Amino acid sequence: MADPKKIIRALPEHGWCFVCGRDNPKSLEVRWNLMEDQSISTQVTLDLSQQGPPGFAHGGASAALLDEAMGSAVWSAGYQVAAVNLQVNYLKPLPLNQPIRVNANIEKTEGRAVHANSSISLEDGTILVTGHGVYVEAPFLFEKIWKHINPYD
Repeated sequence: MADPKKIIRALPEHGWCFVCGRDNPKSLEVRWNLMEDQSISTQVTLDLSQQGPPGFAHGGASAALLDEAMGSAVWSAGYQVAAVNLQVNYLKPLPLNQPIRVNANIEKTEGRAVHANSSISLEDGTILVTGHGVYVEAPFLFEKIWKHINPYD
């Protein structure tokens, strides 16, 4: 499943992160890529450990992927934020054991709020789940760890 945009760089993992952390034995071990248009993208295959209904991913696994993708897009743009609102739209069941693509981008900024959009799709481009998130700048929460999270700053 090729993404037509060029990858600029892979994003660093975050230790014990549930979605991307290498230190967490229960992590989904997702590796995010920053694309040339500043969006975030990855390909991942979910398995039985993320099952909800038989043969399909749990809605929480989809929500976690979308939140992490949108948060990564916002953080990669230099904003130190925390999520304050997530909206997930389940359009079709997300099958297990098939490659899926997760994409996210910043939609707009309004004061301290950064709005982002995301989607999960199949190889053929069929969109299964979409998300919208509002993230609010909160640098005081991250002062001690900013250099670890964003070593390119």
